[in-house]
Amino acid sequence: MCREVLQILSLIGDKWSILVIGCLRDQTLRFGELHRAVTGISQRMLTLTLRQLERDGLLTRTVHPTVPPRVDYALTPLGTTLLDATTALAEWADTHREHIIDNRRSYDAAKPPRN
Repeated sequence: MCREVLQILSLIGDKWSILVIGCLRDQTLRFGELHRAVTGISQRMLTLTLRQLERDGLLTRTVHPTVPPRVDYALTPLGTTLLDATTALAEWADTHREHIIDNRRSYDAAKPPRN
């Protein structure tokens, strides 16, 4: 694969990007709403993720001239094309999570501890 494809896959394969895209699936959200919706993400990481997704044309950032300024984030048409793929991955993970958890437990139980 070419370098650009690998770079794009690493972005959309990033857990924060996938979660942000999922949160924006059906609605436009403000920064604070996204921060509350994406459990565990820091403000800095959310800012970096949003900037990268905007740079790649997957979401729009709209600043409203209010005091304080209101900023809305929404998926672009290109961003919405990712929904089927990310939804399929999430459904696969949900379907197979117990099997994977069992496999991890079995593997960890059978493996001798490292010194």
